[in-house]
Amino acid sequence: MKKLTLEKIQQKLATYQYIVMMSFIFGVLGFVYNNWRYEHNETNNNIRVASFQMIQELASLEQNVYANHYDNDMHKGSPRDGWVKVGLINDLALFIDPTCKASSDALKQIWKKEWSHIHTSKKSTDSVVQEIEKVKACTRSVLNELY
Repeated sequence: MKKLTLEKIQQKLATYQYIVMMSFIFGVLGFVYNNWRYEHNETNNNIRVASFQMIQELASLEQNVYANHYDNDMHKGSPRDGWVKVGLINDLALFIDPTCKASSDALKQIWKKEWSHIHTSKKSTDSVVQEIEKVKACTRSVLNELY
């Protein structure tokens, strides 16, 4: 049987301590990365869900505008429904991106100005639809940037 010297015992102890410290560091780094990745994925998922909902609401608002202007259908093209959709779009934009929020604010202002003229004015209809398209483009842009 080999006899261990004090020097060899101290060397083995130092090696074990080094391995324990490195294991601890890698464990902490793995935990931190995993937590960051989870938070990042959750944020992307929230943006994605809000964006899809926003696109649906924008399409519904556009349908509302067209029903009001072209079909003279105040049931499908109700301005009250339009107000609700514009409000929801504006709220959803908070979860997506500051540029989308600014774009949805602009849509809300155009809607506020033009909603009462949509029934009779092609210009009002076109300006609202143009703002809807800007919000859609912004939302699609944010979706394209997610990974």
